[in-house]
Amino acid sequence: MRNVSAIVIQRHGPPAEAARVEPVALPDPQPHEALVRMLAAPINPADLNLIEGKYGIRPELPAVMGIEGAGRVEEIGSAVTNLKPGALVLMPTRAGAWREASVVAANDLIAVPEGIAPEQAAMLRVNPATAWRMLHDFVPLARGDCVVQNAANSAVGRAVNDIGRELGFRILNVARRDDAVEEFRGSGSEAFLDNDDLGAALERATNGAPIRLALNAVGGDSALRLAKALATGGTIVTYGAMSRQPLRIPAGLLIFSDVRWRGFWVTRWFEAATAGERAAMFGEIFSLARRGVIGAKIERVYPITAVSEALTHAAQGGRSGKILFGFDHSVLEKFPR
Repeated sequence: MRNVSAIVIQRHGPPAEAARVEPVALPDPQPHEALVRMLAAPINPADLNLIEGKYGIRPELPAVMGIEGAGRVEEIGSAVTNLKPGALVLMPTRAGAWREASVVAANDLIAVPEGIAPEQAAMLRVNPATAWRMLHDFVPLARGDCVVQNAANSAVGRAVNDIGRELGFRILNVARRDDAVEEFRGSGSEAFLDNDDLGAALERATNGAPIRLALNAVGGDSALRLAKALATGGTIVTYGAMSRQPLRIPAGLLIFSDVRWRGFWVTRWFEAATAGERAAMFGEIFSLARRGVIGAKIERVYPITAVSEALTHAAQGGRSGKILFGFDHSVLEKFPR
C-alpha cells in the first residue's frame, strides 16, 4: 500500500475553499483491476456543482473529486485481458479523476486509440458524449434538419456544433455575448444573439423551415425562447441550468404546439448503457477527435498543488477555453503558466 496526492473534499462548499490536496491510499491492483497513472483531467461545471453539493448525486465524504480524465495503464491484475500497460484510457465517471494515480476495475476503463493527445482524451467522456447522445436519442434527424441550442459557446455547445455539422445537420447556435456570436460566424457557423428577437431571427434564417430539436443549458427566458422557436411536436432537451432560473412551460406550448420537454444527464446514460453501446459511441467520438472534427480549447493547465487557483479560474465567466489539471510534465510543459 502506498499513498498518492489527490484533490479531496471533506465537506461541501465553495470549491476553492472546500477542495484540498491530501494523500490517499493507492492499493495494489487485484486480478480484475488496473493501476492508472493520471495525465490530465478537466474542471467541468458539474465538478464545481458536485463540490458545492448542488449536483444530482452526493458522494460519501471524504471524497476524491474529478468526474473525468485520462491516464496510462501502469499495472494490470492477473485476470485482465482487455488492456496492456502503456494504454491510454478514459477514467470512469465516478472514479475520482483528480489524483496522481488510481486503481480501477479494468472493464470500466475505455482504451483510447493512438493519435489523440492525452489532454484532449481527458475531455471526451462528458461533453462530446452529451452532445452525441442528445443529437441521436430524442428526435430522428436527417441531413439538412435544423437544431437550435443555447449556451453555444460552452464545451457541450461547441461539441454539438462540430458533431452536428459533421453529421449534416444545420446547427443554429444561440449565445449571450456578441463576441461569441461573431466567433461562430467567423468560423462559418450560424449564430444568433440570445434576446427577445431570437424567434424572428431564426425564422428569417431558416425561411420558416421546421426546427424539431432544441438543446437547453441555460433555463429561464432563454429556454422559453428556444421552445417557442420549435415546430409543432418539437422537443426541447434540458441538460443544464446555467442561469439558475427555473423552466417556464406555458400551457399553450403544451396544448396547441405539443412541445415535448425532456431532460438529459449523461451519467444516467452511462449507467444504463451496455458495453457494446458505450464502445459504439466512443468509436465514433474517437474517430471525430482523431480527424480534428472535435477538440476543446484549453486556456490553462494547473498542477494539483494549485487547486484553489485552478478552481477559481474555472468558475470565471468569459474564458476562452477549458481549465485542466495536469499530472505529468508531458502535459504541463505543453501549457506553460
